[in-house]
Amino acid sequence: MLKGITPGEALQIVLEHTPLLGSERIAVSQARGRVLAEGIRSTRRLPPCDNSAMDGYAVRSADLVGASAEHPVTLEVIGEIPAGGVAQRSLQAGEAARVLTGAPIPAGSDAVVMQEDTAREGDRVKVRAAPEPRAHVRDAGSDVDLGALVLEPGTRIEPAEIGMLASLGRSVVAVHQRPRVAILSGGDELVEPDQDPAGDRIVASNSYSIAAQCREVGAEPTYLGIARDTPDDIERRLRAGLHADVIVSSAGVSVGDRDYVRGVLEKLGCSLLFWGVKMKPGYPLTFGRFEAGRGPLVFGLPGNPVSAMVTFEQFVRPALRKMAGRRALFRPTVRARLAEGLHKETGRLHFVRVNLEREGDEIVARSTGNQSSGVLSSMLLARGLLIFPAESSELRAGDSATVQILDEDFLAAPTPAFS
Repeated sequence: MLKGITPGEALQIVLEHTPLLGSERIAVSQARGRVLAEGIRSTRRLPPCDNSAMDGYAVRSADLVGASAEHPVTLEVIGEIPAGGVAQRSLQAGEAARVLTGAPIPAGSDAVVMQEDTAREGDRVKVRAAPEPRAHVRDAGSDVDLGALVLEPGTRIEPAEIGMLASLGRSVVAVHQRPRVAILSGGDELVEPDQDPAGDRIVASNSYSIAAQCREVGAEPTYLGIARDTPDDIERRLRAGLHADVIVSSAGVSVGDRDYVRGVLEKLGCSLLFWGVKMKPGYPLTFGRFEAGRGPLVFGLPGNPVSAMVTFEQFVRPALRKMAGRRALFRPTVRARLAEGLHKETGRLHFVRVNLEREGDEIVARSTGNQSSGVLSSMLLARGLLIFPAESSELRAGDSATVQILDEDFLAAPTPAFS
């Protein structure tokens, strides 16, 4: 087992051991945010036939050469074709067919004249414009041709993809499974939120934060409860989580006399790959996996609430996204100007909780205050995590730094892109 490795080394190990989950078939209407586990080829053309892009008249462009407002050309109207209708016969020289938007144009026609460029007089229409061939015509297959690969495996399904799947007649689609995450809290000092915290006991809030982080990334959390500080109770609860794809344990992975989780995991057949990551908050992080994929990935997160949330962000979240088939695994980042100086000892990378504000074209980052790993209120105020490099001891006011965006609403534009 490796000890005291860098965050980059830890992340590489985690992702190297993170599998891509299998597939399941679900309704297209429920597939938003999921990742395709199959390629989608078109079994039809879109549009299925040449059709009109607007209300007007299907014509033969050769009949209207030289037509203008001063010299209109009169054509005989042979009928009207609505969207979803069928042309009764081909268009002959000197004829036009009234068409509505989306209606198939009859054989023999090669253009559509906008209604605004015509004047109807009974069974005849005066055309005041000379259209180019294919004007205002949507050609069959111009959107999607028969047999085309429309969506590749690994595509994230969003509203446009759902619309395309429906257009192609797909009501069910194969997607990668959602990761199942079993969450364990540990410690005799912990109680559930609705229990009496008398005697300086602590509410087990980490399990709630971690479950929420799982749901935010699309995973399915299951709570294993609070394990008491005995190997037997820890083992019983961990065994209940072996069905999951990931076990996340909060606390009990450090080096204290009553931190039994590591020993129990090894007894169950889990190989621990590293313990301790050179970062703050979150040094006492453990990661392991069962041999030959016969069990879940295991993350032992620190017990302090901020440490648990930050280590989840940096390591568990990317792993869950990879399992679910996502290609982009990490939070978006921005460059921000520091509103104040920051100091630390060299040797560990720090994730500094910061608030973010826009000042003109700049983003300004300001510490949320007390950076203790037990101050959960600092996460309430944090719109991002500023990366304070391990080798640096000082960032001065005015310096530029990289910030991971936690509150993605911050990236939403405050004003529209048009006026």
